[in-house]
Amino acid sequence: MFKMISKSCQLCVIRDLNSLSSISSEELEKIDEKKVSLCFKKGEHIFSEGKSLKGVYCLQNGNCKLTKLAPNGKEQIVRFIQKGELVGYRSVISNSVAHLTVTAMEDMNVCFIPKNEILGLFKRNAQFSQEITKALCDDLDEANATIANMAQKSVKERLAESLLLFEKIFGVDNEGFISITLTREEIASAVGTATESTIRLLSEFKKNDYITLQAKRIRLNNKIRLKHISEGF
Repeated sequence: MFKMISKSCQLCVIRDLNSLSSISSEELEKIDEKKVSLCFKKGEHIFSEGKSLKGVYCLQNGNCKLTKLAPNGKEQIVRFIQKGELVGYRSVISNSVAHLTVTAMEDMNVCFIPKNEILGLFKRNAQFSQEITKALCDDLDEANATIANMAQKSVKERLAESLLLFEKIFGVDNEGFISITLTREEIASAVGTATESTIRLLSEFKKNDYITLQAKRIRLNNKIRLKHISEGF
């Protein structure tokens, strides 16, 4: 991680993608004075589970994975996040330690906004506090859906659903491959199964021409069939 020259918040279009879109020009100027622009290399932690946070982070570009450490010491991927998202606000608002580890999946730029600035906005700006509360509710809904999927869906169904989700989140390159490379271990972690099971099922999907595998790259050839599999058909 290293610091960068700060870009003006007034000129930044990223803030339109998160709760900061609800704040006034005066409030934005104050944040502009206090924020710090940082660069994280691929694989670096933006913050770690159990850490006391001193502010929130606004992702200017790139992708991150959110992971939680299981009792057996293995990391479980909870979800992926992209540019425009704010991370760390739950811990800042609740004054608790970070519940997840956020890791850069590629070199990326991030703006750090001090805790006092966020808490001040939360107290003074009703629209901002509503937006943050809505984001917290959305996170809870997503967590509940993940728990339900783990309990109700088979590994094969969850893998098909995850592949479709990866394409939706990350998009595709000019050859139609999902625009991010995930290791088999990362895919297994996101699905919630063993790496061996993930490798076996990916091979099965490839054999049936549902997907194309090229090293770590994946292209979805039959999204309709994958959708049906994800729904248990």
